[in-house]
Amino acid sequence: MLFDSPAYFLFLIPVVLLYWRLSHRAQNIFLLLASYFFYGWWDWRFLALMICSTTVDFLIAQRIAPSRSDSRRKKWLIFSLVLNFTILGIFKYFDFFAGSFVDGLGKLGLHNIPVPLIRIILPPGISFYTFQEVAYIVDVYKGRIEASKSFFDYGLFISLFPHLIAGPIQRPGHLLPQVQKERSFDADRFFDGLMLIFSGLIRKCVVADNCALLANAVFGGQFGPSNFWLVLLGTYAFTWQVYGDFSGYSDIARGSAQLLGFHFMVNFRQPFLANRLQDFWRRWHISLSTWLRDYLYIPLGGSAHGDWKTSRNLFITMVLAGLWHGANWTFVIFGAIHGVVLAVERYFFPVKSKSRGADLPLRSTGFFSLWAQRILTFNMLCLSLAFFRATSLRAAVQLLAGLSNFAWRSEYARCSNRPRGCRTCRAGTFFREQSQCVRLLPVLSPARSSIQGSCLESVRFSSPPLNS
Repeated sequence: MLFDSPAYFLFLIPVVLLYWRLSHRAQNIFLLLASYFFYGWWDWRFLALMICSTTVDFLIAQRIAPSRSDSRRKKWLIFSLVLNFTILGIFKYFDFFAGSFVDGLGKLGLHNIPVPLIRIILPPGISFYTFQEVAYIVDVYKGRIEASKSFFDYGLFISLFPHLIAGPIQRPGHLLPQVQKERSFDADRFFDGLMLIFSGLIRKCVVADNCALLANAVFGGQFGPSNFWLVLLGTYAFTWQVYGDFSGYSDIARGSAQLLGFHFMVNFRQPFLANRLQDFWRRWHISLSTWLRDYLYIPLGGSAHGDWKTSRNLFITMVLAGLWHGANWTFVIFGAIHGVVLAVERYFFPVKSKSRGADLPLRSTGFFSLWAQRILTFNMLCLSLAFFRATSLRAAVQLLAGLSNFAWRSEYARCSNRPRGCRTCRAGTFFREQSQCVRLLPVLSPARSSIQGSCLESVRFSSPPLNS
């Protein structure tokens, strides 16, 4: 039940209408059941996994609250963390690590080694709700919040359907109190929620899905061998595609939550206006970057033990952030690139100490203007996303190798050899492949007469799903 599908709105409308007719306790129980139905729509077997995980963490939280004198509090905390990350690791990363192990043995000349390879189906949203469970357990252990006494309240905090599949990752201290207290209908917030949903649909269906046409064509080789112009076209298109996907789904989630009287954190703040990568990660997928900061980077030591350890902690955090997005070495390299760049930026552009004010970069003393830095940062991001999008390291390297080739092919500006089944050669061209017609929107120029042959020979494209 994707956010941009008719099924979601056939689900959302009756839920909202019935929800506001109930009392607070009934609202929570109804929303919990509706959220379980929403999640079970994907695959009911994964619903049992989420309910079991939620139940275990709810019970453990009762034992690790600071008010309890149980000497085994830390052991219960460790047990919960190990359990949550083991479940996530098995379902999301087992095949990746097992396959990498077999490939490594093959390069050493060891073949036909019996290693169990299981095609494990990835449960939707498991990365998101696992991170929320971990945040809850840690916050209860440290006394930042009180353990919830109601399973329905805690279960709803974990499984509230707007954030369940694609975030934003909700903090216990922000969402759980909203679940526990009564909510009143606010017409202004309801209207704002509708506008957020509309904005998210525009970003997803107009921006992301149309940029996916170009990105998939470049990364799939439909434009021919890679060169400088194709690298720019493909990486720019994919950067806007992934932004439209993530921010679009975040806006739909925030809007859906506001229809129900909840407030979700803003997840994107004009990330392409960042003047450095440090600034980018303060604007991009904020719920993830702040989670990684508070529950990984700071526990590793943060910036408290010198430049070398700070760089190490940044690198580890970003590599794991890359791996969180997907089980492939391409994501690891994506994270490693960002970790290295962040460490270099921190060395040359140190941040203010807490005694001096907010944790923001010091003013640059270089000759680059603000916009020059923004353009540089944007292009560095786009090139790193080539690893994020490519299906393998080899494919990413082959694409980026084209940066040294500045040859311009006439096919980019004019279609001299129309694909079979192409009715016209102008804006709004239709293509036919295996009896499937796909409409290509004008993407190269607003003027119909100047889009001669914006034809792509293979147009069976789709936007890749968000990670779980």
